Amino acid sequence: MKKLVIGVLAHVDAGKTTLSEGMLYLSGKIGKLGRVDNKNAYLDTYELERARGITIFSKQAIFDMGETQITLLDTPGHVDFSAEMERTLRVLDYAILVISGADGVQGHTKTLWRLLQIYKIPVFLFINKMDQNGTDRDKLIKELKERLDDGCIPFEQVGTEHFYDQLAMCEEKIMEEYLKTGHVESVHIKKAVLERKVFPCFFGSALKLQGVEQLMQGMVEYAIIPEYSDKFGAKIFKITRDEQGNRLTHMKLTGGKLKVRDVLTNGIWEEKINQIRIYSGRKFEAVNEIEAGSVLAVTGLSQTRPGEGLGIEEAANTPVLEPVLSYQIILPEGCDPKVMIPKLRQLEEEEPELHILWDEQLQEIQAQIMGDVQIEILQSLIESRFGVEVVFGTGMIVYKETIANLVEGVGHFEPLRHYAEVHLLLEPGEPGSGLKFGTACSEDILGKSWQRLILTHLEEKTHKGVLTGAAVTDMKITLVSGKAHNKHTEGGDFRAATYRAVRQGLKEAESILLEPYYAFTLELPEIFVGRAMSDIERMHGMCEVSQTNGEMVVLAGNAPVITMSNYQKEVTAYTKGLGKLFCSLKGYQPCHNTEEVMGSIGYDPERDFGNPTGSVFCTHGASFFVEWDKVKDYMHVESYLTDEDDSPEQTDLNQVHFTQERSISLEEIDKIINSTFYANQGKKSAWNRPKTADESYYKPANNDNRLKETKEEYLLVDGYNIIYAWPELKELVDVNMDGARMKLLDILSNYQGIRKGQIIVVFDAYRVQGHNEETTDFHNIHIVFTREAQTADQYIERFAHDNQAKYNITVATSDGLQQIIIRGAGCSLLSARELKAVIDGANERIKREFTGKRDPNYLVDSLSPVEKLHMEDMIKKDNGR
Repeated sequence: MKKLVIGVLAHVDAGKTTLSEGMLYLSGKIGKLGRVDNKNAYLDTYELERARGITIFSKQAIFDMGETQITLLDTPGHVDFSAEMERTLRVLDYAILVISGADGVQGHTKTLWRLLQIYKIPVFLFINKMDQNGTDRDKLIKELKERLDDGCIPFEQVGTEHFYDQLAMCEEKIMEEYLKTGHVESVHIKKAVLERKVFPCFFGSALKLQGVEQLMQGMVEYAIIPEYSDKFGAKIFKITRDEQGNRLTHMKLTGGKLKVRDVLTNGIWEEKINQIRIYSGRKFEAVNEIEAGSVLAVTGLSQTRPGEGLGIEEAANTPVLEPVLSYQIILPEGCDPKVMIPKLRQLEEEEPELHILWDEQLQEIQAQIMGDVQIEILQSLIESRFGVEVVFGTGMIVYKETIANLVEGVGHFEPLRHYAEVHLLLEPGEPGSGLKFGTACSEDILGKSWQRLILTHLEEKTHKGVLTGAAVTDMKITLVSGKAHNKHTEGGDFRAATYRAVRQGLKEAESILLEPYYAFTLELPEIFVGRAMSDIERMHGMCEVSQTNGEMVVLAGNAPVITMSNYQKEVTAYTKGLGKLFCSLKGYQPCHNTEEVMGSIGYDPERDFGNPTGSVFCTHGASFFVEWDKVKDYMHVESYLTDEDDSPEQTDLNQVHFTQERSISLEEIDKIINSTFYANQGKKSAWNRPKTADESYYKPANNDNRLKETKEEYLLVDGYNIIYAWPELKELVDVNMDGARMKLLDILSNYQGIRKGQIIVVFDAYRVQGHNEETTDFHNIHIVFTREAQTADQYIERFAHDNQAKYNITVATSDGLQQIIIRGAGCSLLSARELKAVIDGANERIKREFTGKRDPNYLVDSLSPVEKLHMEDMIKKDNGR
């Protein structure tokens, strides 16, 4: 039988569980419709869910549609349980996104859409509650296209000309087929849906079963059944416990078959399956064998974790959504923390994002929480499962740390009759990449079994940073060298040496404190935009106007979670209920008040005795401790990173970093622009400029041994000066200034494809009242619109003055006074006429090379375009005498 796994997702209260109930009823799986408000919904299997009327845990139901068996996964809609929802995405073939017709696209809907995009899951949309007064189908379609994707198409009138017209706009091959035959084959529509180019939309009311059957038929007709490998593979997405306390591992089988008593392994553990269960609602069916494409739960596995991959499947990446608040769990009097922590670890297995932690210094249990509703649920779970009433303290922001440069961390552990040495390479990773581990160590230096052990120790621990003790992230840690002793080395020795190597490297590196940021959209009346922008600036955020219709304005941007967490109340107050704020976690960025945070936390890495930064050595039968900044002088293995002159490996490494640094020249341009025309803006952030490399906390490593390089070329063009100086552009000005501007940009863009270096075109906007400095890209060139009261001349002069020592700067302008100033700054000059000659000459040269034709080799051929222009002027002067 063909198998499909489909998840149902929605913003809270959009009618997701009601839709699931309707699908089960129409398929014949259940004989009576349950309701959330009647507390008898088929998939609300937990008493907590029935009591609160919300989905807390993802559940599955199985029903048949013809020859297709559909496994339906109902996921939580409340933002506090988003992590549970995200874990489920790994095993979906398709998703149904439920949107309330009364509310439209809401804040959490955008978050769900972004996750579905990241996980590359094809989506069917069901616009629910269309039976309510005031719902407007055409208005909703327009909103879906604007706020989600232009590929959102109603599938209610399949086969009509209007339907094919919309399909043709989504995919080029579909357009070709439609123009050729006048219709589109179903197989091409299926492929477009699978490739996320088309998103079928169905309208109705789940409560009244309107439009639900059309959705079900559409899923079967336009979904492609996945093909699976014969080799075993499985994705683990959830851990639970049944009423008898049996540990259940929920997974999707993605290859081969699975039988009871089969032995599974991930390379570290190896365990046998005792039972295979196929759940549907509260009940399950035990089977002896199951094929790929099924979602199942097994007993007998005690070491599995959500996100693990078995067989041909790899482990999942770091989740996109994670808690940003940490709370103290306060136990009742007489309750021993040592007894309680193992019980809380059971909850952590089921909810990995909790990160249960015992803080030895503070003598308290800490957990990371998504929000207040999750706190209430956890309190109920702990009381019902363990009989303990706990209280949660005040929430604190979860900070993280990373590094800005490449370092080698070393650790040595050699008390009497013990021995291990580890050398690790710590390098910055991409934002949001988490921690990645690898090895580049030869087995001639360190045996394979020791290398695997070191990698295990790296992965098993949450490594603390040295600024605040926060967890480190966005780093790659590579084992590059090490040493063991044939007689004295034990497994625990490498654990101690590995931990110390990480800490020593962090102390040596340039550390950066990170804090969580919200991405937000703020909808409010136009008269309150000034107030909102001022508030966002005060909150150390940045924003831009993304939409406006004359009455309402939509601001989009990002800001620190700690400053924006209670802003919704302020928005409601000053807009008198007309403003709406939608926030979703964007990720971690450099902290806006690092010194203040470090001072309030007061973390001292030298007094964190559980995470030492130094190493232990032995001489003459006695051990001694060496501080982190001196350990490299005592190491038994030569350092991996040495001086460039002595080490060909380091020469290659520096060349790699040099190349990488040169390849991100756009960020260097951002730095230059930031230091010039943003200089007068202070910390104002209303304009959404691209982040600089420095703001993304990846500063280049200190490279004293950097290879010599030639200065990069920059051409700065005074835009309007050139437009009025070139006759063909000046003629366009009288008709359309935008046309003249676009033609100039096209000419310069083509020229940039021929020359080396960067081109920055500067346009005056000093007469535009309230205009902020603006920078943007046009294909391969950069455009600057100056702020109010700042001319293009002023910007160019400032740029030339600040950067002439670093770059070879040429300025194209015919402004006589500006030419004098630019000359004084040590930069080169091109008049408008000379610039045109250079561009025309370059184009002609390319044309000749392309056609393979060349003029006779006269002396004039060896002259540059500017020199030719000067010669023509001299000839004209001679002829005029």
